[in-house]
Amino acid sequence: MEVFANANNCLDGLPAKIRDYVEEKIKLCQPANFHVCDGSDQENRQLLDAMEAAGVVRRLTKYKNCYIATTDPRDVARVESRTVICTKNMNDIISTPTSGFPVVTDPNLPKNLKQTPLGNWMDTDEMLEILEERFNGCMRGRTMYVIPYMMGPYSSPYSKVAVELSDSPYVVASMRIMTRMSSNVFKEIKTSDGSDIVKCLHSVGVPLPTDKPICPTWPCNPEQTLITHFPDRNEIISFGSNYGGNSLCGKKCLALRIGSTLAKNEGWLAEHMLIMGVTNPEGIKKYFVAAFPSACGKTNLAMLQPVGIPGYKVECIGDDIAWMHFDEEGRLRAINPEYGFFGVAPGTSKSTNPIALDMIHENTIFTNVAETSDGEVYWEGNGENFDGLHEPTILSWKNKRWSVDLGEPAAHPNSRFCTTIKQCSILDPAWNDPQGVPIEGIIFGGRRPAGVPLVYESFDWQHGVFVGASMRSEATAAAEFKGKQIMHDPFAMRPFFGYNFGSYLAHWLSFGKKDGLQLPRIYHVNWFLRDPETNGFLWPGFGENIRVIDWIFRRLTNQASARETPIGLVPDQATSDGIRGGEVNPALLEVSKEFWLNECQAMNKYFEENVNTNLPEDIRTELNNLQKRLLQI
Repeated sequence: MEVFANANNCLDGLPAKIRDYVEEKIKLCQPANFHVCDGSDQENRQLLDAMEAAGVVRRLTKYKNCYIATTDPRDVARVESRTVICTKNMNDIISTPTSGFPVVTDPNLPKNLKQTPLGNWMDTDEMLEILEERFNGCMRGRTMYVIPYMMGPYSSPYSKVAVELSDSPYVVASMRIMTRMSSNVFKEIKTSDGSDIVKCLHSVGVPLPTDKPICPTWPCNPEQTLITHFPDRNEIISFGSNYGGNSLCGKKCLALRIGSTLAKNEGWLAEHMLIMGVTNPEGIKKYFVAAFPSACGKTNLAMLQPVGIPGYKVECIGDDIAWMHFDEEGRLRAINPEYGFFGVAPGTSKSTNPIALDMIHENTIFTNVAETSDGEVYWEGNGENFDGLHEPTILSWKNKRWSVDLGEPAAHPNSRFCTTIKQCSILDPAWNDPQGVPIEGIIFGGRRPAGVPLVYESFDWQHGVFVGASMRSEATAAAEFKGKQIMHDPFAMRPFFGYNFGSYLAHWLSFGKKDGLQLPRIYHVNWFLRDPETNGFLWPGFGENIRVIDWIFRRLTNQASARETPIGLVPDQATSDGIRGGEVNPALLEVSKEFWLNECQAMNKYFEENVNTNLPEDIRTELNNLQKRLLQI
């Protein structure tokens, strides 16, 4: 698909290090053309018009500058089994499992790949040799786009400059939304030789012409897909997938996997967390970060519309990534390195997240949602009850007429909206502050249908790190897992660790041993407890989650008491300063001895099998102390 009649194929304006990198990859990938992106409106319009003409996207007639893309059904989510961190020393990235490494049975994966629940590793040189073969001529017949971008605000000491080379116009249009994409970012390079630039190479893996049976509007190569990271080289190389987290290299690849490694080396934190500002009825404002696994409600909480307690206001800084540093006064500050939202569509509605629903009616790229015959988007849980048999008819994400009788959803469970952060009506005034905002509370959470209370507070920083380390949650559609299995997802970072989890825990613990730091308090929430008889949710959730945030807020201002339990401090509903705003089912705050002893066994097994000798002794101590406290009740 030729987009630019006169491609911007001059590399003279690029920094020398980037120019050399582009020239090297042009020789390897052999594109028919290349274009240095400037992020302008004109460039974006040309891209979208060309993709529309080629059938890659469809324009939505009811909205302003909005489009739908539908993918190859084999390319719909992050592929964790094919996501690899590459170094020379395996223990930098993963521990040797006590049961040994599973045999790689997929013939399309490298035999020497080491796979674990806490990440996959392969030797740098071996992987580079494999990638050299896959990328050789992979862009023939296509345009290579050179995408300069930055993660984080301009003029921030905490931002990172990067460049992505890609043969996907969908990636270019999406990266323009998700990052600060412009040639101006090169003015932000902090080293004289440009060594701090993160280099990214991406290809859909389908050179033209091809005799492979491919989806013409969504080229991809699922059998050969690899998403690889080279922290020692500050480089990301992704092959074969055209989907979000696999192809938008600034998203999880840089922001978390490479980012967490940079954070460890430079003394900060790169986390899978939303950032929100909360102002209470008295006008006092505090900032929080919260870590939930993908598709567990981060975006809904980041854009919370309070219900139940009058006078609260929530403002959004980001819904997915937080880069956090301690400032000179010892306060933890966070920036959102992203510039847009890549949110899960199903379940987003006027009742769950009206802010998100309003902001996606302009300048948005939807992926794998359904479309109504009158030009609107549709997905399960958006509040409409179309049956697909009466007007308006629905075209499913598979581009077929849909009805409930088909027995499958109209929109893919992991369908997405990609839209700029500037369209969020509750955007915090400090969203673009180069220094970040001061964080006073860290919240962990996940989907637990039983056993885990609605909210509890850790005893101290070390115990809070243990709470994050022991997180478990139901699997969601954000990755390739099936069903409702309960998975360990420490810090909601399980798919995103850029280095050894044991070292990651030691890094978090180290801040608790440093003098002069104002450490935030740490909490755990669970909106997803179910009634064992009806299977209905015990907590209303959504806007009423402000009632839990209110309790946390009042804990920080010493206005709420708490009841000590073996797992932490829970609201004391026997007093007047527990969770306010209505009745609270006692089952929401129960701590079951039997349940938590089973949790201890699961944690112990998980740590022994996957972290073993790399587990910090402080975490082992916290687990032993939890067991002792449980046995005393």
